[in-house]
Amino acid sequence: MADRTNERYLTFALGKGRLANQTLKLFEQIGITCEEMKDKETRRLIFVNEELKLRFFLAKGPDVPTYVEYGAADIGVVGEDTILEEGRNIYEVLDLGFGKCRMCVCGPESAKELLRHHEQIRVASKYPRIAKHHFYDKKQQTVEIIKLNGSIELAPIVGLSEVIVDIVETGSTLRENGLEVLEEVCPLSARMVVNQVSMKMENERITKLITDLKQVIHKEKTCVY
Repeated sequence: MADRTNERYLTFALGKGRLANQTLKLFEQIGITCEEMKDKETRRLIFVNEELKLRFFLAKGPDVPTYVEYGAADIGVVGEDTILEEGRNIYEVLDLGFGKCRMCVCGPESAKELLRHHEQIRVASKYPRIAKHHFYDKKQQTVEIIKLNGSIELAPIVGLSEVIVDIVETGSTLRENGLEVLEEVCPLSARMVVNQVSMKMENERITKLITDLKQVIHKEKTCVY
């Protein structure tokens, strides 16, 4: 076993909830464990694997890229939607292959024509940066973007906007409310991101981590197919 006495800790920021649980399951397959994190009663904020010189903490999704950009975490795991919306100076190094869904433009069927003819419309979204990039940069369509935080599906129903830009998993909520996917913006999944300085200073350890994870992800994909 390698002598890690003088090694610094590698710190991971994980998006809270299902994302963190799936990440830890994946890490266990390459020999990285953190038993402290399995204790549901704990009030600890930082979890440590002394043997491997690793530290973990949980954060709200939108905060993960911030922790990584500023070096408070060397590595982060968060959804691609958050990475795109936050626009931080970080390296996106790996698609972890879980948490798959889509970012889409959604609305009533009647909104199809407005999109097709590049009408000036109102777009409601939790993701104004992603919405702006899709309409202004990709489609060259001028729109008014309205930032919302709650149930985005309400916006076209009550007349606040013609369409929304939101994450779609099954589409059942859309269908129940008379809405549908009108355009796909981009596919989404959980991604690993790395601090730019850490990538240089800890290149060997981080590269090995990425390589090991790639092998597990590839094996899982092969088993599925």
